[in-house]
Amino acid sequence: MAFASSDIVPFSLARANLSDLAEQVKAGAEKLITKNGESYVAMIDPQRLDHYHRLERARIHLLLIEEVEKGLDDVEAGRTKDARAVLSALKKRIPPTV
Repeated sequence: MAFASSDIVPFSLARANLSDLAEQVKAGAEKLITKNGESYVAMIDPQRLDHYHRLERARIHLLLIEEVEKGLDDVEAGRTKDARAVLSALKKRIPPTV
């Protein structure tokens, strides 16, 4: 979503007009709060935040599925190593911590 100039609000102005900004956000706007001229925080309504979180979880699940597919392809192609042997080799290379 693109921000209009009215959606970019300096922190000092946001502090002074928090109720008004909250009402605008509740009505569907998103506000980008700046501090010292740079992005600082964003205001969005809770439903939109939940939606963004669901999208992020779905993206993570898709990435995991892709990694599983790559692993299955490796197994099918014989590109595997014995886990005990790999762990043993790693233990020999890493000095124990005290």
